[in-house]
Amino acid sequence: MPAYWTITPKAPGTLPGAFALARAEGAEYHLALTPNLSMGNVGFARVILISAGFLALPLLGVLGTPILWGLLPFAGLVLWGLWYALQRNSRERRALREDLHLTRDRIEILRTNPRHAEQRWAANPYWVRVKLTEKGAPVENYLTLEGAGREVELGAFLSSEERLAVFDDLSLALRHLR
Repeated sequence: MPAYWTITPKAPGTLPGAFALARAEGAEYHLALTPNLSMGNVGFARVILISAGFLALPLLGVLGTPILWGLLPFAGLVLWGLWYALQRNSRERRALREDLHLTRDRIEILRTNPRHAEQRWAANPYWVRVKLTEKGAPVENYLTLEGAGREVELGAFLSSEERLAVFDDLSLALRHLR
């Protein structure tokens, strides 16, 4: 799941990777949300090779004729366009992230967008309400935080199951800090 909690200081005896409550007075929760990157380097290479193979099939019929030299630049252009689009998509998805920092006095969200300015939202966690709209929202399990006169969406790029898990963990953390 692309949701990573860092809790300091963590309760003793807690398994690594498990969500736990912080123990001390200066407890801090940090949540980093990133989009799921479904295609790695191997998948990228496979898509390019399969596309090159399918682009080469129609060229076999004109092999040895001058028409091949007329079609070859267009096939290369299509392959380069696919390469560029996949690389750009991967770069932008790696740049997109949301960081939530939660202490007893303040909750802050920093959203880093790939081609836009950073967005910040902060409020007093005592007055923040976590809302999960299961049906009738733009997406299933629509997760928002309401406070400081605004309502902000959290984890727009997560799946509905991941938003549900974040909602449970965040609700628990907010209850613990209150």
